Amino acid sequence: MDQALLQEMYQRYYRELYLYLLSLSGSPPLAEDLIQETFLKAILSLPNSHANIRAWLYLVARNLWLNHRRRESRLTLTDQVDDTPVEDDLLERVLRDERQRMLYRALAHLEPRKREILQMQYFGGLAQREIAAVLHLTPEHVRVLACRARKELKQWMEENGYDIS
Repeated sequence: MDQALLQEMYQRYYRELYLYLLSLSGSPPLAEDLIQETFLKAILSLPNSHANIRAWLYLVARNLWLNHRRRESRLTLTDQVDDTPVEDDLLERVLRDERQRMLYRALAHLEPRKREILQMQYFGGLAQREIAAVLHLTPEHVRVLACRARKELKQWMEENGYDIS
């Protein structure tokens, strides 16, 4: 693989892939390990002329996560919050952290496929056709599952007393 292409790919996709893997794993060290493996696989096997490098990287990252999960044989969902720098307004930070915890709890109640689609859309910024390629679904199926997932998420939050207005 061309060194310049690898550097550009790393700079362009590192953060979003890291956030995607962090949203799946809930563990910054594990997400970091998986993203390093993802780029290692890119160095070793990605052809320079691949049509959609971004979708390929997400597919590799997802497969590495699934392999890790299989090895661990259980999935642990945590109330992990991102490590953002201290802000001036402590109340703002507390409120933001609580909203993130609430979102993680709500996402945990979705079935895995729907949760993964929302994570790819909102944390990874992938388009429906890219998600479809990663998950081996049709774009229409992804659209329907995403719509259902958002409805279920909203319903769960309302039933559990969260103000979503």
